[in-house]
Amino acid sequence: MDLDAPMAMAPLMGSARTGATILCCNCGAPIDGTSSAGALCYDCIKSTVDISQGIQREATLHFCKDCDRWLLPPASWVTAAPESRELLSLCLKKLRNLGKVRITDARFIWTEPHSRRVKVQVTVQDQVADGVLMQQSFEVTYVVASQQCKDCAKSYTANVWRAAVQVRQKVTHKRTFLFLEQLILKHQAHRDTINIKEEKDGIDFYFAQKNQAEGFISFLKSVVPVLTKESRHLISADTHTGNKSYKYNYSVEIVPVCRDDLVALPLKLAKSIGNISPLVLCHRIGTSVNLLDPNTLQTAEVSADIYWRAPFHPLAGTPDLVEFIVMDIESTGVRKGKWLLSEVQVARASDLGVNDNVYFTRTHLGQHLHAGDSVLGYMLEGTNFNSDALEAIESSKAYGSMIPDVVLVKKHYPNRRRNRKRNWKLKRMAKDEGELLPKASDQAKMDAEYEMFLRDVEEDEELRAALALYKNSLKTKREADAMSIADTDMMTEAEEDGPKISMDELLDDFEDMEIQDKE
Repeated sequence: MDLDAPMAMAPLMGSARTGATILCCNCGAPIDGTSSAGALCYDCIKSTVDISQGIQREATLHFCKDCDRWLLPPASWVTAAPESRELLSLCLKKLRNLGKVRITDARFIWTEPHSRRVKVQVTVQDQVADGVLMQQSFEVTYVVASQQCKDCAKSYTANVWRAAVQVRQKVTHKRTFLFLEQLILKHQAHRDTINIKEEKDGIDFYFAQKNQAEGFISFLKSVVPVLTKESRHLISADTHTGNKSYKYNYSVEIVPVCRDDLVALPLKLAKSIGNISPLVLCHRIGTSVNLLDPNTLQTAEVSADIYWRAPFHPLAGTPDLVEFIVMDIESTGVRKGKWLLSEVQVARASDLGVNDNVYFTRTHLGQHLHAGDSVLGYMLEGTNFNSDALEAIESSKAYGSMIPDVVLVKKHYPNRRRNRKRNWKLKRMAKDEGELLPKASDQAKMDAEYEMFLRDVEEDEELRAALALYKNSLKTKREADAMSIADTDMMTEAEEDGPKISMDELLDDFEDMEIQDKE
């Protein structure tokens, strides 16, 4: 055995190895000397070391009251709900020197809604010495300051727009625009407009961005057949960078054919869309023009592309409708959807008691008409139409002998009061009329067109399904009941005819609802 060889010293049985224990230099508490930082205990480190030093405790948030957006420096505006993740992220980005520490938690502290203050509790973590991590929480108070964004500032300035959409229809009435207005309101397609201005043949929509105008045009193409053209005007140009600023104008022309119009198609076009009779009625306007032959119930569609390749104009419109009285009607048994083909004898309402002229025709309204009913239609016999298409039809061997004397369009309710109070209403768009203030005669014409549109809504279920109808307020109902007491005594329910809209089809108008607190 080598006595000089080193020997390992075994620890004593029952004793454990412990680190060196020292006293805290500040408070004298015993601490582990091998892991202490600066001979300080953890409590003294928390009281003497501030890892959040340099992080601001107050900041300012800029909020736009008009569009409810928050400023994200330097020039971006974002939408964030109160106490949302987006708003919390925006608050943390406003703090300087926050990237030097590690964020472990952040949450909102409740404040009064009217205090214009937002409080956030932030918990951070950082290493103060070798192997020693410290966690600390602190509060940051944000002052909410009001500032108007550039987009809202432009909306209050005249003629500050980047793109304009000019919607036009070359007709003598505005029934199509009344229908289009309701579709725009239902789908909120006008929410990005800066201004809406009414013009002679249509409406102009102004937008702050080009892409907003393009989105509006896409909506128009999805509801009505249109033809669009684009033009631009140079505003400014930078010769050094080559940047240019333009104003964009979009011309949107709606087809001049409206619902219930009598149309004389070119013979070539009528043959290409299913060999339909060239003398047809327009029964619906959607993404295409939907036509109906009242003699055979055959239907056809003319898309916007087909129409603008070979445009045609209506032979007669709703102002040319004449009232007829049904003398006799007999069904043929041919049915297609909601239409029933019938043979009918009618007499003009103005001829009753004057002459005995009776006209025989076929109609698609057999399901709705009975002997003695009133019906509106177009009088073709003895009427001079300045139309080349109609002259071609009259000289044609195939269709010349098939032109009827009368074309019936829809049932008429003569006993319906003109300005009667309805239990429903439609919303209207806020438009800038500018210098086109209507005269007394023009206002009467506009009121008559709007009344006719309301009657179409009452009579057509398919049209009602595409619109948003609202209930009239209780105040309006009381006024209507009070004003119609005298009329109710004089007119019975049988005398006032016409379809009515049930309350189940109507929506509640939250703008007219009055909320009262119960004491």
